[in-house]
Amino acid sequence: MPVKHPAPGDLEPIETASADELQALQLKRLQWTLQQAYDHVPHYRQAFEARGVHPSDCRSLADLAKFPFTTKADLRANYPFGLFAVPRQQVVRIHASSGTTGKPTVVGYTQGDIDRWADLVARSIRAAGGRAGDMVHVGYGYGLFTGGLGAHYGAEKMGCTVIPMSGGQTEKQVQLMVDFQPDIIMCTPSYMQVIVEEFRRQGLDPRAMSPQVGIFGAEPWTEEMRRDIERSAGLDAVDIYGLSEVMGPGVASECVETKDGPVIWEDHFYPEIIDPDTGEVLPPGSEGELVFTTLTKEALPVIRYRTRDLTRLLPPTARSMRRMGKIVGRSDDMLIIRGVNLFPTQVEELVLQQERLSGQYQLVVTREGPLDELLVRCEIKPEHQHDNRDTLAAELRQRIKTLIGVSAAVEVGLPDSIERTLVGKARRVIDKRKA
Repeated sequence: MPVKHPAPGDLEPIETASADELQALQLKRLQWTLQQAYDHVPHYRQAFEARGVHPSDCRSLADLAKFPFTTKADLRANYPFGLFAVPRQQVVRIHASSGTTGKPTVVGYTQGDIDRWADLVARSIRAAGGRAGDMVHVGYGYGLFTGGLGAHYGAEKMGCTVIPMSGGQTEKQVQLMVDFQPDIIMCTPSYMQVIVEEFRRQGLDPRAMSPQVGIFGAEPWTEEMRRDIERSAGLDAVDIYGLSEVMGPGVASECVETKDGPVIWEDHFYPEIIDPDTGEVLPPGSEGELVFTTLTKEALPVIRYRTRDLTRLLPPTARSMRRMGKIVGRSDDMLIIRGVNLFPTQVEELVLQQERLSGQYQLVVTREGPLDELLVRCEIKPEHQHDNRDTLAAELRQRIKTLIGVSAAVEVGLPDSIERTLVGKARRVIDKRKA
């Protein structure tokens, strides 16, 4: 679809800097970060010494590979404040994960961290086509989750008018969008699908909604979902990436004029792609696990954080910094079904290619005796609810078998038979083997 906000606006000098200028800044900031972590965080001092490295060993960006990784387990082992590099009294805000699989991961921010975060989200909104004075409807959850407040502070820094709606209350979300006429919406892509459905439920045409741009993140989503949202909502859908352990939303974000993968703001975050099994750094363009080192964080510097997101680094296009390919999955959410590796996004693509199916789906994995069983649950669109759902299920089952190589049962339910995400991320996988 045509881009409605093609102009890049006034870019910061670093966004068009030469590779040499960018790398010189990265090295300077990397050396500062390593020293800060070594001097002020006992965990990093011990980890560096166990690996036989010292911050002074980092004389080039390639030397970062000598240093140890940080994992989510390290954050949990140092719960709550053991990885802070500044006195707790200098921490002005704390965010944390939900902790549904163990202790939450806790992240702290100095005032300088908060200011830089707001700057980067503002940069991301500008890259998406936003401008000062635009009205931004924030549908990310507020609270300990970084999405809502991250988007909020960035939009305010941009000079936008913010509607801090948060997640849930979908009927009210639509009412306010109709009444306030926002220019931009920020939420998870799966929740945008729910908003589109609510527009239709109220007898409204979602293609006539006011936002010209949707900035969507916090969960992996496919090009098929992008096209589905753009067709349904009549807006440009751009991808924003972040994770609380590194900062929050705004670590990377797409440019609306290209929509060819989120640009990593490399003046603040240094990316690597590694082999998830061996930990070896992979050559440019290789697919593997994304690793980030923060370059400017004061309260919680993070060295070589293993995100578990599987992607690849792409060369610069609209900005001077490298891009991320679409996340194909997470190394820790990959399902192995009878010896075949399967990511939920692979099924998502096939579901969205079926025009009579909504974009909602769930994978239910069970084990009967020694064998894994996969059930793909999806649902038919309201306008097609009288069509033969068994025929649709058979078509999808055949495509999954042919294109993914997995034998799956498929159920096509009636409209609204799949649970909706109201706050945060959609629940795509129900793995009953772990019960």
